[in-house]
Amino acid sequence: MSDLEVEQPQQQQQQQQRRRQPRCENAYGDGQDKVLLTKTTTASTTSSTMSCPLVHGIDDNWTWSKRYRSKEVVLSGPNFRTVHFHPNWSKGTAGIQGKRPLNNGRYYWELHVSQRVFGTSIMFGIGTRNCRLHANAFRNMLGENEHGWGLSHKGVLWHKGVALLYTKRFRENHPTQIGILYDGIEGTLTYYKDGKCLGVAFRGLHKVVEPLYPIVCSTAAKTEMTLKCARREFVNLQDRCRAVIMRRLRTAADLEKLKLPLPISEYLGEVIDDMEPLRQVDNYDILCDF
Repeated sequence: MSDLEVEQPQQQQQQQQRRRQPRCENAYGDGQDKVLLTKTTTASTTSSTMSCPLVHGIDDNWTWSKRYRSKEVVLSGPNFRTVHFHPNWSKGTAGIQGKRPLNNGRYYWELHVSQRVFGTSIMFGIGTRNCRLHANAFRNMLGENEHGWGLSHKGVLWHKGVALLYTKRFRENHPTQIGILYDGIEGTLTYYKDGKCLGVAFRGLHKVVEPLYPIVCSTAAKTEMTLKCARREFVNLQDRCRAVIMRRLRTAADLEKLKLPLPISEYLGEVIDDMEPLRQVDNYDILCDF
């Protein structure tokens, strides 16, 4: 569909309705040198639904930056938390950066996306100050290089210009809620959609030395996103120690060899994933139906 203001026929919308199968996918990347994305095949995740992951955290009242944004972005609402992309019509890609620096902490934020979900790319993720926030072309801008990590509404993860299939496409012209959990201690980025966990998307983010910030972008005209449920957590020494240990233990078998007491083994094992590679897709796949 064109990124211009075009409405989809009701009959076509009905044909696109599919029921999501319960699953939790996972991906891995080192955050700087290479990107290797994978998904889990185990049934170890018994529940994929969470209202807000950092339930024991505190409210984090950050908002969007008026300085670091595209000229095609307008802010409104309480504390300027609502982003309007291409308020008239679209002829390119517009992005905006959040004010919250993320490194070395745990942060969760939720985006309520309007029903105008269509076009080349609507993206959610994180990036450094070097991320481009405007392009005079329709493109997957967040993750086009090493400075960004993003998920597009077509279910594809992007980093360093590499695209891998992560989840199902979002329903077009249908509102949705996207949650993003950044764990700067474990070095992971996890996505949630409508309260359901989609799994770890990126790993190795603790190795990124530049400040990281929330970023969203869109090619579609009159897209709106509202920042809600932003929370942060105080990270304790125990979690920091686990993160260091688990950077050397990749599998459950490695952990079992240590013959640790059961409570310690279970605590360390909470962050282990059994993974297999995701399918890489090229630009032709991105523009067409999977």
